[in-house]
Amino acid sequence: MNEPSNGETDKRVQWLQERSPLGTLSETVLGAIAQAMVLETLDEQQTLMAQGESPSALYILVSGYLETRQRSKTGENVISASLLPGSVLYLKEVLLEQPAHMSAIANSECILWKIPAEQFSAIAQEHPEVSRTFSRQLADELVEVQSKLAFEQERQVALRPYLVPKVKRGIMGTSRYAVRLRSEIRAAADSREPVLIFGEPGLGKDNIASLIHFGSSDRKRPIVKINCDVIQASGADLFGRVGGKPGILEYLGDGTLVLNNLQDLAPVLQEKLLPLLETGYYTPVHREGKPQPEPRRCQARILITSEKRLPQVERLVKIIKVPPLRVRKADIEAKVEYYISLFCRKRGVNKPKVTPEALRRLQGYDFPGNITELEGLIERAIVQSDGAAELTEDVFWSASKKERRFRLNLLNAYPQLRQFLRSPWWPDRINYGFTLGVFALVVALLLFGPQTRDRNIALNLFWAWWWPLILIAFPFVGRLWCAFCPFMIYGELAQTLSLKIFPRQLQGWPRALAEKWGGWFLFGLFTLILLWEELWNLENTAYLSGCLLLLITAGAVIFSILFERRFWCRYLCPIGGMNGMFAKLAMIELRAQQGICSATCTTYQCYKGGPQKGEGLETGGCPVYSHPAQLVDNRNCVLCMTCLKACPHRSVELNFRPPGIELWTSHTPTYSEVALLFLLFGAVLLHRLPEINRFLGLNGDLTHFGIHAGLAVLVLLIPVAIALCGYGLLQLLNRQLKPRPFVELAYGYLPLVLGANLAHYLHLGLTEAGQVIPVTLATFGYSKVGVPIIVADPAVIAFLQGVTLVFALFCSVILTQKISHQPLKNSIPQHLTMLACVVGLWQIIL
Repeated sequence: MNEPSNGETDKRVQWLQERSPLGTLSETVLGAIAQAMVLETLDEQQTLMAQGESPSALYILVSGYLETRQRSKTGENVISASLLPGSVLYLKEVLLEQPAHMSAIANSECILWKIPAEQFSAIAQEHPEVSRTFSRQLADELVEVQSKLAFEQERQVALRPYLVPKVKRGIMGTSRYAVRLRSEIRAAADSREPVLIFGEPGLGKDNIASLIHFGSSDRKRPIVKINCDVIQASGADLFGRVGGKPGILEYLGDGTLVLNNLQDLAPVLQEKLLPLLETGYYTPVHREGKPQPEPRRCQARILITSEKRLPQVERLVKIIKVPPLRVRKADIEAKVEYYISLFCRKRGVNKPKVTPEALRRLQGYDFPGNITELEGLIERAIVQSDGAAELTEDVFWSASKKERRFRLNLLNAYPQLRQFLRSPWWPDRINYGFTLGVFALVVALLLFGPQTRDRNIALNLFWAWWWPLILIAFPFVGRLWCAFCPFMIYGELAQTLSLKIFPRQLQGWPRALAEKWGGWFLFGLFTLILLWEELWNLENTAYLSGCLLLLITAGAVIFSILFERRFWCRYLCPIGGMNGMFAKLAMIELRAQQGICSATCTTYQCYKGGPQKGEGLETGGCPVYSHPAQLVDNRNCVLCMTCLKACPHRSVELNFRPPGIELWTSHTPTYSEVALLFLLFGAVLLHRLPEINRFLGLNGDLTHFGIHAGLAVLVLLIPVAIALCGYGLLQLLNRQLKPRPFVELAYGYLPLVLGANLAHYLHLGLTEAGQVIPVTLATFGYSKVGVPIIVADPAVIAFLQGVTLVFALFCSVILTQKISHQPLKNSIPQHLTMLACVVGLWQIIL
């Protein structure tokens, strides 16, 4: 090996002084080292020295990049570091004759100075300065290590209260929401950009933040969670203080910070957080009057959870919106199974089975507390079951909506009722085996039989039987009559026959037009029917009553031939409009459990129809296009039970409930229905027009058609005029407390309207219904035959009419209070208006 010239040696000494840690040695020592140095080239990815080998030389990196790797004693962790030109390798090992404590691998082609170990050891013995310098460096390194150790201990103490040790749970379920959420978590884990996890309380948003961290390449680094309501107002515990303790961000390094419930963070701190999210830099807290410190680089990943929208923050971060549990009903079964397994292992008990009814109850509940509420509900159920083999719906009693409480599912309470309502008898065999023929006979008797009510059984049945019974039935069975309505039976029959004769595609429903004008059409038709009834004495003219029935049937037939299903029944039938309105007062309802429908149903056979599926029978779908899970009142349900037959999931319920509860909870008022309500109220006065004429001392000649028609129209307007006056007084006396709109409060009159109509028809029912046998015989020419009759005493009739009116007034007052949500004194004007109506009805009816 040739020794370098003096000029070359001087250049090497200068390089060592300027570029290497050995520059603190004297020129004499550096000259000796320079003369011993030999150039060596290392190819890319070539290993210079393996950990544990005894180094044969000291190396100084001249150019290129080296990477050192140090494996821990357990052999698991690898600590890597990159070296730049001028770095000295294996100085300690050569002097102390120890094996290499790290491997060195070239990341690029490298040029190194090599000093053989024997020569360097000789130089060190000849010049004690080398050992002294090395000792000082070791001392400095020891001080640095002690400082790092102290910082690490301080760091661990600072972070320990906030450390998140592991993920609580994954994202369970197979719904599209669960799939999307898992995808968003994976995407967030692959990036270190800030993330805002937004959603309602109880969704485990902090757990989702943990999933992002532990699913990323930073999983071995610390993750801390800080509740924003405990962060100091100054922000010193988060950002640190100049001249004081470091903040969480500095202690955390390149770990993950979870700011939990950012909506609780002080507005001042939210402003300080925005630059951190936008630029990645933050400013430590400093005293007022002192110069502002330089911003510091934040190495941590920032994850934020919030229960409220934060527009300023949202524009700077990636957003993950966590869907509430109420829209993930398909995932409830998986979550229930998971929590049952979890709590059973925790308590050391056998895992019980969840009954289908219990699962349906859970799926039918909206869970305002979301996953946290479900978890608590399952744990409480496990405790209450006390080791039972099954968890029934009884242990989940709290899992029901407030508006769905106070219901008894009659189909579960009486299994034979379910069996009967799902049988062919309901209603098809009854309709086509009985109603179809009886209605044809009734119409024939009206058209061709005797023309007065005392000699025509069909006229007697229509006015003395049907009207009182249908009015009595409304509070009990609602719109049940529509399931057996003869008008629609003939409409469906005409629809079926016309399709066989002229195969075609029936028209779809013009829903928007029908929703807007259908109610007004049936209101107008009902008005004409009432005027026709009054002006032409339909009650005692058989053929005109028959024409009325034929007219309504014709409407059903015509619209059934034009449109699919029961368009007439849903939107245009005047009797259907009345039935739907009074059905709101009923104590039964047909509904479906929304949770089951959204969680398990994909075909909607109850609505659309379809072939048999499971226990669901083949049907043509709901005849009035009403999905039972979307019903908010009884108006659009005809109780045909098609949905009950079609549903394969036992979602449909026939509930016993508080009468009329929907009127103050879920129904939507409409002006056309309110107009129909007051029209039926006016109908009572119209039927009593002679009594009103005498009571008020009017000179109207009811034998004159024009005067009679004018008075009839005027009488129909009286109830709505009185109600509007009462509402005007209500507004006048409650200027500070804005009352509910008239269209809502008007439904408070509904029990009174029903009671008034029933009080009117009670007289017919209690005087003429009991004459059914002699009237039947008279219809067929046997009027001279003496048979018994049943007629109530006038005093009994008056008593029952009075009780009906008083009870109807009481129900209207209660209903008005429920609808108005106001103290009793604020609704007194409307109550007085109702009382005035009852007093007037008392005078003209009794």
